Amino acid sequence: MLKELLKVMSNRMEILAEYRQANSQLATLKRQESVNVQASHETVTIEPRYGNEMTYLTNKCAQLDMILEAMDASED
Repeated sequence: MLKELLKVMSNRMEILAEYRQANSQLATLKRQESVNVQASHETVTIEPRYGNEMTYLTNKCAQLDMILEAMDASED
């Protein structure tokens, strides 16, 4: 039983580390995307440079978050 618990906790830590890395990469891309936007009173159109990668990372974070939530729910 202890061995199984340690394996679950190890998996949880790996998933959490992967989630944090993907979330950090996504935040970096968002910052880079907005760096060139100048403050003005006119409408600004932002052409995404990292759209596909940001979509991928957003989906990855959502999936990992669901896995972590399911793991939390199974512990209760």
